[in-house]
Amino acid sequence: MQAKVYNQHAKEVGTLELKDFLFGLKWNADLVHQVMLAERSNQRQTTAKVKARGEVRGGGKKPWQQKGTGRARHGSIRSPLWRKGGVTHGPTTDKVFEKKINKKAGAKAIATVLSEKLKDHEVLFLDTLSFADHKTKQAVSLFTDFSKVKEFSKLGQKGGKTLIMAPQYDTNMIRATRNLKGISVKDARMVQVLDLLSYKFLMIPKDTIEVLEKRLGRK
Repeated sequence: MQAKVYNQHAKEVGTLELKDFLFGLKWNADLVHQVMLAERSNQRQTTAKVKARGEVRGGGKKPWQQKGTGRARHGSIRSPLWRKGGVTHGPTTDKVFEKKINKKAGAKAIATVLSEKLKDHEVLFLDTLSFADHKTKQAVSLFTDFSKVKEFSKLGQKGGKTLIMAPQYDTNMIRATRNLKGISVKDARMVQVLDLLSYKFLMIPKDTIEVLEKRLGRK
């Protein structure tokens, strides 16, 4: 399987041979959905917390005697039945939302999304991608050049959110694009299915492909 390769000035400079296990898989909606749900659950934080009756301050003394008052018996004013009492069945930090993702299943799900995006002409391969410094004008120039290419004219624009998959953490690239709406940079070693599904286009330098092949390759 071959794909076109462009330079940073949006000029076609050749072709690239792609591995089938990375860009040639059939769409598997069930697998992608399961991995996506697991990733969302793993990002969920248990910050919501209420106090049960044993955690609410006060209520150590019985409000009135058990018998003889004509009123219902109560053992504590911090019962959930009372105002300012504990909360029953409320959220606690004890609940764990984390779900395990099988390593091979996760890798296959990422490759499945990459394959589908390639079929939909939503993957742009670059010969190389680097910024001399962190100036935003470099990123603006890059996307301005590609706006002239028919297939990628909407890169970074409304309806064309773009993810740049860098081969490693790149400070200049991140700082140069952080002020541009709809454009993000992420280390390819950390990319998840949710990241791929959150963006319309993927911008992938050749160096990144080697990283992906090593990360998602069959053992």
